[in-house]
Amino acid sequence: MRYFITLSFDGSGYHGWQVQSGAVTVQGLLNQALQRLFGAEVSCVGAGRTDAGVHASKMVAHFDVPHPIDTVQTAYRLGRMLPSDIDVQRVQRVADDVHARFTATWRTYHYYVTLRKNPFRRHYAMRLPWMLDFEKMNEAARLLLDIRDFTSFAKLGGDQKTNICHLRYARWVKVEEDVWRFEISADRFLRNMVRAVVGTLIEVGRGRISPSGVLSIIAAHDRCAAGESVPACGLFLVDVGYPEAALLALAESGAAELSQDAPQSHSS
Repeated sequence: MRYFITLSFDGSGYHGWQVQSGAVTVQGLLNQALQRLFGAEVSCVGAGRTDAGVHASKMVAHFDVPHPIDTVQTAYRLGRMLPSDIDVQRVQRVADDVHARFTATWRTYHYYVTLRKNPFRRHYAMRLPWMLDFEKMNEAARLLLDIRDFTSFAKLGGDQKTNICHLRYARWVKVEEDVWRFEISADRFLRNMVRAVVGTLIEVGRGRISPSGVLSIIAAHDRCAAGESVPACGLFLVDVGYPEAALLALAESGAAELSQDAPQSHSS
């Protein structure tokens, strides 16, 4: 039986999401908690792979067990087992063919920058010492919507089979007087892609690249043509989307859980 976990985490102290030998990762800690909880080899599969230092306000993962479980109690107990910088928000039953990664149809990331020194944002936003032209940055961001091949923003030596991505939107939004957020959503992202895109758009904002110059960077199919990658601290995975059929399966499984769990709750 397959279950989805919805969780959030502060990535500051982790070497990313994916399990790595000799490194502390979010997936690694979650797998350990699942195995302790069920007393068996249970591992989860995430909707994507966040790099070291990247945060998530919403990550989705799935795991399989051979028997029904109390989803409310499972979420509660997992939350108790995990450190304070990882929060399990929900566990829910899904159809066995719904996959956290491959069924997902889009992901959304936000990247934060601050234009002044702020000690309370130093772990969650990039501090910029320059004033930027966000109007030109948005002009350049809109050009990305017509692009499909993002090789120029892909990490060199990556293991992806294709560099084709389909963007839903890309835009800069003012959050506070000195804080801006880059919002980008696509069906998939390449390793380091968002941070490379942000770094390039910052070059546009500084006047070093014209908005239309971004098209030449993309046409080069060369990572060295784009701007430097910005630090991981400002990047958040904020949402993962699934097709309507999968969402219906989630709703139906949730209703079934309520009907099954209610008598158990009453008897306790």
